[in-house]
Amino acid sequence: QSKGKKPLFVQLVLDNIWSLYEAVMKRDKEKIEKIVTSLGLRIGARESRHADPKVQLNAICSQWLPISDAVLSMVCNKLPSPLDITAERVEKLMCVGARTFDSLPPETQELKSAFMKCSSEGTAPVIVFVSKMFAVDAKSLPQNKPR
Repeated sequence: QSKGKKPLFVQLVLDNIWSLYEAVMKRDKEKIEKIVTSLGLRIGARESRHADPKVQLNAICSQWLPISDAVLSMVCNKLPSPLDITAERVEKLMCVGARTFDSLPPETQELKSAFMKCSSEGTAPVIVFVSKMFAVDAKSLPQNKPR
């Protein structure tokens, strides 16, 4: 960088994305056609003629850099295996609010072992975990409130 050279990530990734973005926003049809053919993509006539350039950009990027593949590979690589979950963690996930695991019905307590096995057998129970996350301002968190 001290000699005016760009970092490798910028050269190989960001410059290519920015050149595509600039070509689509400036409606440079020759450059867009060159990029699409070099990447081996097929863009429909409807997307290429659309009045909004973001539609064309979305069509190109969804084929060139599909986000679903990136998210799935990130989840597989970064998240811990469900088989490595501890018994205490399972109990916390199964209990809501101030309830303790021992206060749950016996049928629900039996699901703990199935939860920890992560079995895909036909006789294994289906367990669905629904989570809702709320965006909260950092100032509203208990550790950030003035005392």
